Amino acid sequence: MSEARLKSGIWVQAQLRLCDQGCMPAVISRRGDADAGQVLVKVLKSRTACELLARRFDDDGRRVWTVVINASESDCDAFVAREADIDPDLWVLEVEDPQGRYLPDGIEPLRDL
Repeated sequence: MSEARLKSGIWVQAQLRLCDQGCMPAVISRRGDADAGQVLVKVLKSRTACELLARRFDDDGRRVWTVVINASESDCDAFVAREADIDPDLWVLEVEDPQGRYLPDGIEPLRDL
């Protein structure tokens, strides 16, 4: 049985609402396909530190959030630009989180960097 999927646009709107409730500024910096676009979450940790999160499959076939890049904001933006060239349906949600409280889907992302 496959995992139930939530439409990308609804998931992003829910994350904006959760960030608002947690007093974390968040914006949609790129809108993708409302139904099935891939979502990247750009977490701004400070003026010089940024993480980019993506949903991937783990070794057991479960979908998990992983840190795909942990670098400067410009490096994260370059990664997003490359991904957007490949996938025009890509969403990007930006969250300002200097305290490290943001958890997509309430789950700590994997950091296999």
